[in-house]
Amino acid sequence: ILAVVTCDNHKLFLSFISLSSREAESFKEQGNAYYIKKDYSEAFNYYTKAIDMCPKNASYYGNRAATLMMLSRHREALEDSQQAVRLDDTFMKGHLREGKCHLSLGNAMAASRCFHRVLELEPDNSQAQQEVKNADSVLEYEKMAEIGFEKHDFRMVVFCMDRALESASACHRFKVLKAECLAMLGRYPEAQSVASDILRMDATNGDALYVRGLCLYYEDCIDKAVQFFVQALRMAPDHEKARLACRNAKALKAKKEDGNQAFKDGNYDVAYELYSEALTIDPNNIKTNAKLFCNRGTVGSKLKKIDQAIEDCTKAVKLDETYIKAYLRRAQCYMDKEEYDEAVRDYEKVYQTEKTKEHKHLLKNAQLELKKSKRKDYYKVLGVDKNATEDEIKKAYRKRALMHHPDRHSSASAEIQKEEEKKFKEVGEAFTVLSDPKKKSRYDSGHDLEDDTGNMGGEGWRSAGGGRASGPGNFFFQFG
Repeated sequence: ILAVVTCDNHKLFLSFISLSSREAESFKEQGNAYYIKKDYSEAFNYYTKAIDMCPKNASYYGNRAATLMMLSRHREALEDSQQAVRLDDTFMKGHLREGKCHLSLGNAMAASRCFHRVLELEPDNSQAQQEVKNADSVLEYEKMAEIGFEKHDFRMVVFCMDRALESASACHRFKVLKAECLAMLGRYPEAQSVASDILRMDATNGDALYVRGLCLYYEDCIDKAVQFFVQALRMAPDHEKARLACRNAKALKAKKEDGNQAFKDGNYDVAYELYSEALTIDPNNIKTNAKLFCNRGTVGSKLKKIDQAIEDCTKAVKLDETYIKAYLRRAQCYMDKEEYDEAVRDYEKVYQTEKTKEHKHLLKNAQLELKKSKRKDYYKVLGVDKNATEDEIKKAYRKRALMHHPDRHSSASAEIQKEEEKKFKEVGEAFTVLSDPKKKSRYDSGHDLEDDTGNMGGEGWRSAGGGRASGPGNFFFQFG
C-alpha cells in the first residue's frame, strides 16, 4: 500500500511540474508578445510570472534581463543576466546581456570578459566581436579623460566622456565627471542638468550633490553651495573634493565680507589686502574672482592707483565678459586719466548690453570729452587751469603773446619764425574764446567754434621795425 501511495504522489508531482512548466512557457510567450509590441512593463510582469513558476530556467531570467535593459533598469538587468549564466554557463545570450549591462554601467573590463566568454562559445558571433571593440573604446576614452583631467584639459574630458557614454549610457561615474568638467568650463546650466538627472535616479549620489554645489559655488551662490557640499559629505564622508570645496567656499565668503566691511569703513589699504588674499583662495572660481578684482580695482581708484585699478578691472572682464560693473569702473578710470577713446569703448560695451538712461548719459559724456580732447586745448595754449579766473587768463595771454610775438623772433630762422607765428596766432585764438563768457561756455560744453574762430588772433601785428603789435583784447606790446 505504501509503495502504491508513493508512486501516486510521484505521478502527481511530475504532473504538477509538467503543468507548471507549461504555464511558465505560456507566461513567457505572453511576455514575448508584449516585448515585440514594446510594452516592456507588461513583458516584465509576464517574465516574472514565468520565473515564479520555474525559478531554475535560465532563459526566463535572460528574457527579463533584456526587458529591464529596455526599461533602463540596468543594475536589475545585470542581476538577472548573472543569475541566468549561473544557471547555465553555456547560455550565450546570458553572457552577452551581462556584458552589455556591465558596459552600460561603465565597467568595460567586466564587459570585455563577458564578450570574450561569448566568443569562446561562438567564435564567429559578430555582435560579441563588435561589443569587444566598444568595450576597448570605452577603456581608451577613460584613460584619455584621466590624462586630460590631470592636465586641466576639461574640454578633452567632456569630449571623451561623451564618446564613452555612447556605449556606457547608464554610467553615473562618467556623467559626474562630465558634469564636473562642464562646471570647470563655466557651462553651469549643462553641468546642473547632468547632475540633476543623476539625483532624480539616485538622490543619495554624493558625487552629483558635489557637482550641484560646485556649480552654485562658481556662480557665487556660496551659501547654497555650502549646503550641497555638506549634504554630499553626509552621503559620502570621505568625499575629499566636497570637503575642500566646502572649506574654500567658507574661507572665500569670510574674506570677501571682511574686505567689503573694511571698504565701507574707509580702511582702503586694509580692504585692498583682504581682497588680494581672497584672490589666492581658489583661482578656479571665475565669477567670484571677477568680483574680487573689480572690488580691488574700486579700492585702487580710491587710493589713486589708477593704473592698477584699470589692470584689475581688465582682469575682471577677462574672467567674466558680461560683468557690467567692471566695465563701468574701468571706464571711469580711463576718464580720470583722460584716455577718452578707451572710456568710450567701455561705455559703448555697457550701453549695448544694458540700454539704460544712466548708461546712455555716461556714453554721451565720454563721447563729448573725446571730441573736446581732439580740439585745440586753449587752456593748454595759455598755460592755465580750466578753472582759471578772467584775470589769470588775461595775465597768461600777455605772457604767452609776448613770448611768441613775431617781432621777438625776427632774427631767427625762417622755420622758427613760422612756428612762432603759428603759436602767436593760437594764443590770440585761445584768448578770444576764453575771454568771452559766451564763447568760453560753448567751448567748455564741447560745441564747435570754427565759425567763431576762423579769423581770430594775430591779425594786427607788424614784423617791420615799428615793433608795435596788437592782438585780441587790444593789449599792446612794445619791443625795444
